Amino acid sequence: MSGQAGHRPPNGEAENRIEYAIKKIILYMNTNNFETVKSSAKNWYLLLILGVIFVLMGIWTLWTPVSSLIAISIFFAVTFLVSGLFETIYAITNRKIISEWGWNLAGGTIDLLIGILLIANPGLSVVFLLFYVGFAMIFRAIMTIGWAVQLNKLGVRNWGWVLAAGILGLLFSFLLLWNPAVTGLFTVVYLSVAFIMLGSAQIIISFRLKKLKKLED
Repeated sequence: MSGQAGHRPPNGEAENRIEYAIKKIILYMNTNNFETVKSSAKNWYLLLILGVIFVLMGIWTLWTPVSSLIAISIFFAVTFLVSGLFETIYAITNRKIISEWGWNLAGGTIDLLIGILLIANPGLSVVFLLFYVGFAMIFRAIMTIGWAVQLNKLGVRNWGWVLAAGILGLLFSFLLLWNPAVTGLFTVVYLSVAFIMLGSAQIIISFRLKKLKKLED
């Protein structure tokens, strides 16, 4: 035992080795990140083009709300179809591994049938999408209220603002379900704003990268 202990480095030396290893890892990560930024700066215009496309898509969505809502509903239906197809394949191919693979098969089959039904009936797809958004908002609002209650129990200050946000979200969700037109408008506006904000961020990043490339040149 004493001979093995003699081969161990002193505590101070061991700590120095660990600190040196950590510094090398950090230096490696910083070097890789810097190289990634440099390579991105060379193709800054690609981010600019992508940002402009996103902004134009956002403007088009606001400009043509009806067409946008139909396009969103079709995408929504295709998502159900693809999700159901993959889950069904997953359940069948793993039936010997997963003990309760039947539930996955049932869920995938239901999603698949819903996707086929929605694609075959675009009008039904729009209605289904609107109710889906409304109930999703209710679920999120209830979760927010639950978080507010938990924050209150933990003694966190300003938990009342979270509770107020949850209650307002719940009222807004009922409004969406009560008036499908409002739900459709909300969905279109939400998507368009998301496109515009994402595109604007890409444009800003592209110009930052352009400045970085000029400094390198």
